[in-house]
Amino acid sequence: MRKFKVIPVLDILNSEAVHAVKGERTRYKPLKSKLFKSSNPVEILKVLRHTYQFNEFYIADLDAITNKKPNFQLLTKILKISGINILIDPGIVDSKDIQQYSKYEINKLIIGLETIQSLGIIKKALALLGQKNLIISIDMYKGKILTKAKGLSNKTSLEIIKRIESMGIKELILLDLFRVGQKIGGIPQQYLEIQDSFNGDIYVGGGIKDYKDILSYKQQNFTGILIATALYDGTINIEKVRKICI
Repeated sequence: MRKFKVIPVLDILNSEAVHAVKGERTRYKPLKSKLFKSSNPVEILKVLRHTYQFNEFYIADLDAITNKKPNFQLLTKILKISGINILIDPGIVDSKDIQQYSKYEINKLIIGLETIQSLGIIKKALALLGQKNLIISIDMYKGKILTKAKGLSNKTSLEIIKRIESMGIKELILLDLFRVGQKIGGIPQQYLEIQDSFNGDIYVGGGIKDYKDILSYKQQNFTGILIATALYDGTINIEKVRKICI
């Protein structure tokens, strides 16, 4: 039986960890939490690793996604932290981006539907990195797929996911930006339908309200959740969260 994962999220903008809300990136402010004394991503990751024993982290490089300025210098510092695995969404657009990130020892590269030009990018990533090193992020806003990729604008989420699965992808992230930072709670029916349709691992990001929410996702056999707001603001006890993964 696979282990359920709770993966802390760091959204990075202007080289700082920020509090993400509803995908309104121009309004994001530096992250504040009683768990750590800094908004420096390296310092935060060290605390979460060495004090709270987390070893896997989701990072959204908003400098790359929003400003087209990948933060390679910060990524290099992060990868020097011992004992951590990184899942990073750096706003992959084309095959050149994939080549750049293939040079780094990242655990998994996330390719987001929001930023790619076409599904052909996924094929190229599979050829270069292999299935085990890729996760596709199904980016949404209020349940509607966010993508500029050719041929997807008139497709349903289930149709898109079936196409992605047929390419050999085995891991997805369901990320509804509207739910991010809001602690809405509950499992959208759309997520359950996707889970029934997809033969692979599914992580969910955005909208986690409380500890019961985490248990619900575990009971529904999702692979794991990505969590930020409810963890960092103290709504969910961090020690309790760690134990659910043991």
